[in-house]
Amino acid sequence: MNTKLLATICLMSALSVPASRAGFTIASSGKAQCVIIQQADAAKPEIHAAQELADSLSQITGASFVVQSNATDIPKHAIIVGPGPATAKFFPEIDFTKFGSEELVIRVKDGRLLLAGGRPRGTLYAVNRFLQDECGVRWWTPHATNFPHHATLRIKDLDVHFQPTFEYRGPYWSDGFDPLWKMHNGVNDENDLIPPDLGGCVTYKGFCHTFYPLVPPEKYFAAHPEWYSLIDGKRTHDNAQLCLSNPELRDFMVQRVKESLREAPDAAIISVTQNDCDGHCQCPACKAIDDAEGSPSGSMLAFVNYVAEKIEPEFPHVSVDTFAYQYSRHPPKTIRPRHNVIVRLCSIECNFREPLDHPSNAAFLADLNRWSQICSHLYIWDYTTDFANYIKPYPDWFTLGPNIRIFQKYGVKGVFEEGAYGGPGADMAAMRS
Repeated sequence: MNTKLLATICLMSALSVPASRAGFTIASSGKAQCVIIQQADAAKPEIHAAQELADSLSQITGASFVVQSNATDIPKHAIIVGPGPATAKFFPEIDFTKFGSEELVIRVKDGRLLLAGGRPRGTLYAVNRFLQDECGVRWWTPHATNFPHHATLRIKDLDVHFQPTFEYRGPYWSDGFDPLWKMHNGVNDENDLIPPDLGGCVTYKGFCHTFYPLVPPEKYFAAHPEWYSLIDGKRTHDNAQLCLSNPELRDFMVQRVKESLREAPDAAIISVTQNDCDGHCQCPACKAIDDAEGSPSGSMLAFVNYVAEKIEPEFPHVSVDTFAYQYSRHPPKTIRPRHNVIVRLCSIECNFREPLDHPSNAAFLADLNRWSQICSHLYIWDYTTDFANYIKPYPDWFTLGPNIRIFQKYGVKGVFEEGAYGGPGADMAAMRS
């Protein structure tokens, strides 16, 4: 075929692409080619998302972008932010009432770009993901953000529907505690609370090692030594736990958990977790459960299931969190976590130089596999620093990504990565976050 004829055909084909398939021009030669529509009934996080989108696009293109609110006449070339009347009019096929709190959609249709999601964080995440994936923005640290410069900015047709793999995401390095940085990077844990205007976060009541905060021995041991571990024939609270089979203690824990949750109406999770030692109870009743189940996780899970069942009528949207940690790491044979129980499996014994599916970590991977089969709400407490020397380089840089993908493979719902949380200066802490 004649090369000139071929070029003409190609040009005509490009010019004949329907508008709905022709991508979306945001700016041309430093001039804005679209307006940003903020919905009339926008929630505060969506208002923030629209303004941040305008500011970020201005940084990238040098153009000035107008945010229109309460607009009744939506122009043809617009970026619509968030669910609301404008979205319902131009994207009626999307039912946001069925969206999760962080579920998002990014779609180009008929000359309009939609960035929206469920409440409270979906729209924020849609804007952030768009700025990152399509515009090249990077929020490296709270003090270092990269905005590429493109006087002309045009994106391809997009049809993205996404929900985060993990419902809880907590990288626990001090460099990643800034609420705005967390919002930009999809972090939703409660360490340094993300304010409601930035979408809020998943909140715990208590977080870890809560047995004694809930049942302090200095207050209760003298009157109720039977509530605490029997070790070598003696009731003790020194380097010990609670007597999880004691019926009176179980009901008292239910009362304490309810009191704690009434103090924290925004809490989605309450921690009922063992102390940071062994010392589990060896009384005949606890031992019988543990022997039958092949692990002290038996008495632990029986106890936590009881608490979770009793609080559910008053707190139907709260989950009770417990540990599979050190002595309780191995899963029980027959007891199953209730639907409102979270088990956080802890990897502290592992070889962190190698990924968790390496032969040196076979015992942990076996526990992960088994817990994933019996627990519908499995979280991970992972370890990503040297607690004896935060500054010293730690040889897990090339295992962080593979381990996250292993957690995904086994259906983990939440990930907490305990790093150098005490202060700045640790090995590549910002990048690890």
